[in-house]
Formats: sequence, structure tokens, C-alpha cells
Amino acid sequence: MPHTEPTRIASPEQPFPIDRRQFMKVAAISTASAFAGSAITAAAEPPGPNRPAQGIGAASNQEVPLAPPDAQPPELPIPKPVVKKMGWAVVGLGELTLGQVMPAFAQCKYSVPVALVSGHLDKARTVAKAYHIEEKSIYNYDNFDRIIDDPAIDIVYIVLPNSMHAEYTIRALQAGKHVLCEKPMAPTVVECENMIAAAKKADRKLMIAYRLHYEPANLAVMELCKTKTLGELRTFSSGNCQDVSAPNIRLSSKLGGGPVGDVGVYSINAARYCTGEEPVEVTAFAQQPAGDPRFREVPESVSFTMRFPSGVLAMCECSFGTARSEFYRVVCTRGFIEMDPAFSYQGQRVMVKESGGKDFGPRKSQLEIKEINQFTAEFDHFSQCILNNKEPRTPGEEGLADMRVVTAIYESVKTGRPVKIGSA
Repeated sequence: MPHTEPTRIASPEQPFPIDRRQFMKVAAISTASAFAGSAITAAAEPPGPNRPAQGIGAASNQEVPLAPPDAQPPELPIPKPVVKKMGWAVVGLGELTLGQVMPAFAQCKYSVPVALVSGHLDKARTVAKAYHIEEKSIYNYDNFDRIIDDPAIDIVYIVLPNSMHAEYTIRALQAGKHVLCEKPMAPTVVECENMIAAAKKADRKLMIAYRLHYEPANLAVMELCKTKTLGELRTFSSGNCQDVSAPNIRLSSKLGGGPVGDVGVYSINAARYCTGEEPVEVTAFAQQPAGDPRFREVPESVSFTMRFPSGVLAMCECSFGTARSEFYRVVCTRGFIEMDPAFSYQGQRVMVKESGGKDFGPRKSQLEIKEINQFTAEFDHFSQCILNNKEPRTPGEEGLADMRVVTAIYESVKTGRPVKIGSA
């Protein structure tokens, strides 16, 4: 019968296990600790003439100070002042911005919101007041290019409909600003390539907002796969499905909507970072029910299989018309890794199952990983990259790679045949 045990294997400071031996050692310690208290008590020798009593109220041969001599712990970490924070302009004040992005800045060490871009002045004024942004730093889409004259803005964060990503990314780069762009990067491969070219021409950094690359649970899974802790990878399966009500920009083909680019891209990206490979071929099928007016422009559901150079197969599904489901499972030769939920803003849960040998049954462990604010980690990573002149972990090329897969998926849906995935 499988045995489930909690295992501490990662934290934001140390998100990775080292190897399989260490992983199993940690699991064994966790199991043994449940019985440690009673075992130690039973084995303790009673006090005798030559063995003084120990415990509460017992005398000790050595005087141990009970309080720090200077009234504070000797190893108390004292934070150092941050020399400079990067100023951020947030473009688009929709649900994601108001619900997740703006609150996340409160925990940032290197990032601060200094400007807003919105087509709704009254809403922008209210948000600006709440986050102590001056009214003169509110821009709209007509005067957006004036950000070139605002020295407080270092980074522009594009949180707009997918169809607008390329235009405003390129305009921000031309204004001399670094850019964080939401995923999917853009509706077409050509637009993605143009965004990357614009960043190089402007000598500015372009990063795509793959927040899960900065989230400890997903980082732990990446390392488990990279080190082959459970053996060679064989298959990957994933689903990212939800029920989307109209009206919603994600249901509009003109705005670059549809389930593949919006939620399917999470499964595509996860398959790529778990395998460490780029897929070479995809086969896909779509469902677009005629009786549901929500899906007159985009599919309701899409299922697709990606084939990787090593032979790994990734079977994925995405939908805008089902109950919520967001998971992935990596099956290896000696066990599997499962994350459910996998793609949400919080609550990631990782389960690892090690195949049993001849002397013991299968071991199943839930990894206890401390949560962080994913947006805060993402923002500060990009700010530090600019402060230290380093390349971001998820540059424009990461978004381009996913968009090549998305393009191949839609071509396979259209033709009903497997499609080779193009490369640079």
C-alpha cells in the first residue's frame, strides 16, 4: 500500500533538490521523525548516583546564557538599504493588473510603480491615488509615446489584449524603456521576431511574463527533471481548462483570443521546461460546438500531442468551456512527478511517487514548498537584471519558442495532419 509522507525539498532561497540520494534521504528522515520522540524517551537511562538529572529545573555543569548579551539574537539578519528601485509603468488596468499586479509591488525590493497607461482616465486616477502615483504620470494610448520624456520610467509592463502586445512593446522599446510583456508574446511568429529585433536595436531588455519560472514549486520540478531524480523522462501530460463567460477578450479572434495561446501555452511551456527540449512535431484536434455562441470565433477545446527529440510524448488539453482543471504529470522510468494545481497564482502542490523495489513498496511524498508572491519574484528578477546588466530568465526567445508551437497546433487543427515545428 503506498505510503504518503511530507518532504521539505525546496524554499524560495533553496528551491532545488541536489540528487536522488539526497531526495530519498530527506524522505526517510521525514518518516523516521514521526517516531523519534517516543523512541528517544524509551531509550533514555534513568538518573543515578553518577548521572545527574537533566531537564526542566535540573542543574547543569555549564552555565549557558539564557538571553543574548546585547538584547538581540547574535545572528539577526539586518537588511541592507536598496540603492535604487526600478520605476515601472503598467499598461492596461484590467482584472489581472488590479487583482494581482499592483498589489504585488508592495512586497518588491527593487521595483516600484511610477506610471499608469489606460484608456479610462477616472479609473486610472483612482488607481494612481491608491498607489501614490502622481496624476501627471497617467498616460493614455494616444499620448503613450510621451513616456520617452519620463525619466522615472525604467520598465514598461504590457498587460493588454494579445493583439496589442507587439505594437506597444515595440513603441515602449523605441522610447528607450525595457519591457516585460505578458504571455502569449504575440499572435504570430513574425510579430514575436519583430519584438525581439526591436529590443536589440534599442539596446533594451525584453522579458516575457512566464511567472512560473520564478515560482519555487515549478523550479523544484524543473530540477527534479534535469537531474533525472526519478530516472529518464518518458511521457508528459497536462490540462489547463476553465469556463469562460462572455463578454471576454479571450473569446475574440480579432484580439488574439482562443484557448491555445491563452491557457494552452502554460502546458506547452511546462512540457518544454520539464523535458529541457524543443518539440519537433505536433498533432492537434479542436472542438468548436455550433450551439454555443461563445465559440463562434475561437475553439472551445483543443487537444494536442507534442513529440520531442528524445522520444518523450507530451499529451495536452486546453479549454474555455469546461470545469477548471490545471495540472501536469511527468512520468519517468522510476516514478512520476505530479503538480495539481500547477498554473494558478498560488497553492501549487507537488506530489512525487518513487517506484518500489523488491524490498519495499512505492513511496509517495508531497513536497512542502514555501509559497511566494509569483509576481513580486518576477518583477524583482527583471529589475535586478537591468540593475546588474544580466539577461532575464525568460527573454523574448522563450515566448517565440512557444508561439512556434502554437502556430503548428493551429495548422494541424486546420489540416488534420501532424505538423513539423519550425525553428529559427
